[in-house]
Amino acid sequence: MTSNQDYAGSIEDWRAERLARLKAEDGWLNIIGRWWLEPGSVTVGSSQDNDIVLPVGPAHLGQLTQTSAGEVSFVPAAGGAPTRLTLDKKPVRFVVGRLLMEVTTLAGQNALRIRDRESSAPANFAGIDYFPIDPAWRFVADWLTLEQPVVTTVDTMIGIPTEVTITHKAAFTRDGVRYELLPTHGTPEAPQFVIRDLTSGKETYPASRFLFGEDIGPDTIVLDFNKAINPPCAFTDHAVCPLPPPQNVLPVRIAAGELALKS
Repeated sequence: MTSNQDYAGSIEDWRAERLARLKAEDGWLNIIGRWWLEPGSVTVGSSQDNDIVLPVGPAHLGQLTQTSAGEVSFVPAAGGAPTRLTLDKKPVRFVVGRLLMEVTTLAGQNALRIRDRESSAPANFAGIDYFPIDPAWRFVADWLTLEQPVVTTVDTMIGIPTEVTITHKAAFTRDGVRYELLPTHGTPEAPQFVIRDLTSGKETYPASRFLFGEDIGPDTIVLDFNKAINPPCAFTDHAVCPLPPPQNVLPVRIAAGELALKS
């Protein structure tokens, strides 16, 4: 087996894992709704007399309360102790019957997002198409520490800007041209680059794709565009996705990674 065959096999394995994560109970295919939260209490359930009316589940699921300080708790209608949510690490998830409840935070405002663990959507998902696997789109890029951390504003697809702090940039060369990308999200171990290129809106999702850096060394990072993925907003209207900063809008056709979903 050649090294290219080994590489192609590793990408196929990665694609299978990616699809499994999408179809999982906490994936992006089974979300049934998202609702902003304000201070006070709201009732949740499938009956029309609730403040938040669900398309599935029990008629009266329970009551969600948010304090003026943004603290959130949930009391099930079936009885039992309230669930007090610690929002230090977000998102916060808890299960009530068939529903996976989640409290997310954007720009200091909380929202309730709910997944249906019995949804048929994951099983019915048609799958993802890809560009052909091309090892030439895998780069061991320079991983450069900025002289000073930069606080910048990143817009989102729903028009709510967020502030992020950037400490590094990645630089790679393709066909003699050097490109630089800023990681605006993710973790130190897996920095997330939100990108747009000349395939966007034609072959790939219009707003952006995501790419996660790998195998970080003291001054290098692997950028494998064969792993460029559709953002959650490509799969559900109930996600909030960041848009790329201007530096990550590339004047080149990145013919690698996930294609736009079939309509």
